[in-house]
Amino acid sequence: MTTGRSTREAPEDAAPPHGGLTIAGVRVRYGATLALDGLDLAVRRNELFVLLGGSGSGKTTLLRAIAGFVRPETGRIILDGIDLSTLPPHRRPVNTMFQSYALFPHMSVAANIGFGLRQQGVSRADTRARVAAMLALVRLEGYGGRRPTDLSGGQQQRVALARSLAPSPRLLLLDEPLSALDQGLRLETRAELVRLRRSLGISFVLVTHDQTEALTMADRIGVMRDGRMAQVGTPSALYERPIDRFVAEFVGAANILPCIVGADGVSVHLPAQGVTARAAVPGPPGPGLLALRAERLRIGALHHVNEVAGVVTGCAYAGESLAIQVRLRDGTLLRVVRGLADGLAAALTEPGAAVTVGWPPDACILLPA
Repeated sequence: MTTGRSTREAPEDAAPPHGGLTIAGVRVRYGATLALDGLDLAVRRNELFVLLGGSGSGKTTLLRAIAGFVRPETGRIILDGIDLSTLPPHRRPVNTMFQSYALFPHMSVAANIGFGLRQQGVSRADTRARVAAMLALVRLEGYGGRRPTDLSGGQQQRVALARSLAPSPRLLLLDEPLSALDQGLRLETRAELVRLRRSLGISFVLVTHDQTEALTMADRIGVMRDGRMAQVGTPSALYERPIDRFVAEFVGAANILPCIVGADGVSVHLPAQGVTARAAVPGPPGPGLLALRAERLRIGALHHVNEVAGVVTGCAYAGESLAIQVRLRDGTLLRVVRGLADGLAAALTEPGAAVTVGWPPDACILLPA
C-alpha cells in the first residue's frame, strides 16, 4: 500500500497553527556528532505524542532540548506561543519525569510531591492542598507519610509522576518512564498515563524504545532516525502506511520483498519468486518493495489471490501466537504469525514442510525501492 506522498507527515495528521509545541529547525551538536539535524516537529495541545527510535536517533536529546538542559545551536522551541529557546529550565512551563524517578529517599511521599511547589514559593496551605489533589489523582491517598523505600516500583513511579504534575506544567516530558517496571505493571501504568493525560488536558511527550508501548498509548508517533523525523502520524497510519523501508521494518518488523509494480499500479511482480501479486491500493510503477506484515500472512491452500511457495524452517511459541519462519525459493525468509485461538496443535507446522503462504491484496504495502 502506498500513498505516493513525499512528505513525512500526512496532511490530516498536521498540528494546528496555534497552541501546542512547535520545534523549528533545531540543531544540536555534541562535538563532531550531529544529534539533531535541523529537526522540525509540531505537537498538538492536549496530545500524547510518542518519540520512537533506536539508540542514538536523537530522542533523548530532543527531550533535553525542550526541557532546556541542552542549548540548540540553531532553531526555535515554542510552547503555546511562548518562545522557550532562551529561557533556562526553571522558567519553562515544562516538567520532566526521568527514567530513574529520582525520588528523595529521606523525604516522605508528600514532601517529594510538594518539592517543586516549595521551590516556587507556594504557601504551605496551598502546597498541602495540591499534594492531596495529586495523591488522589494517582490513586495513592493515604500514602503521603510513607518513604519512597516503603513503596513498590509501580507506586514510586506514580509518586514521580505526581511530583512532575504538581506545579501544573503545560507540557510533561517522560523519558522511558515504564522501563523499570515488570510486564504487568507496565500494562497497568500505560492505561494510567493515558487516563491522566485525558483528565488533565496537558500535552505529554514520551520517549520509548518499546513499539507496543508507542502503538497502544500514542495519539501520534514520531519515528526518529539520525536526528530527524523519518515519519510522523497516528499509530495506525505508521503501521499501515509507512513511508519507506526504514519505518516499515522499524515499526512492526515487516517482511520485505523486491518487486516491480506494473503500469496499472496494482500488479506486483515478484521476480525472485516467479509470481505476480495484486495490491488493493495503487503504487508508483517501476522497481519497488513489497512490505507484508507477519500477522496478515496465512499458511495453507487458502486460494488467496497472492501466494508464494516455501519450506518451513522453524517455529517459535509466544503464548498467544506462533511465529513461523518460511524460506522462499530464493532463500528469503518470511515471518508468519498465527494466532492460537484454536490451540497450538491447530497452528503448529513441522520444520521441513512444504507450504504455501498467501495474503489478501489489502495486505500489500508498496514502498519505494
